[in-house]
This record gives sequence, structure tokens and C-alpha cells, in this order.
Amino acid sequence: MVTVGMNYQVLPGKGEVFEKAFAGVLQVMRDLDGHAESHLFKDVADPNSYLIVSDWESRDAFNEFIHSERFAKVTNWGAEQILAGRPRHEVYEK
Repeated sequence: MVTVGMNYQVLPGKGEVFEKAFAGVLQVMRDLDGHAESHLFKDVADPNSYLIVSDWESRDAFNEFIHSERFAKVTNWGAEQILAGRPRHEVYEK
């Protein structure tokens, strides 16, 4: 099992758009092989900072997801529309 922390900084005023987009992505992720669960957290000190914590059966399952065409479409849209910078991903293995 691996846990992935995905850190996102969104443009001011785009938090609600990001949250709605995540809800849609979460629906897709629920059906992915190797995905256990994911949760979105908002930084109480910085309303433009978000963390997605995602549990996967293996690092390979997560890597397959982030290299998929579906993930690329979402991240390209996010980079153009709502993100203030590149997301940072940290992988924690149990």
C-alpha cells in the first residue's frame, strides 16, 4: 500500500472550481484498479492551498494513473485554468 500526497496551489478565486473538478476526478478514480481511496483537504491558513491524500495498492498502480491520458487531460486543463504552479506529489510507502 502507498499513500500519495498531492499538493496543489490554485489561483485566487478558483478554489470552488478546483473542488468541483476534484469531485469529478474522484468519481473516475473510484473505478480504477489499484485505487483504494482519496480525500481532499484545504489549508486553513491558505485558502488557495489544497492537499489530496490518495491510497493505492501499489506505487505501480499510482504511476499507471498519473501516466494515463485521462490524468493528462485533467492536469492540462487545471494548469491552464486554475493552478498557480506545478503540483507536488510525495509518495509514502507502508
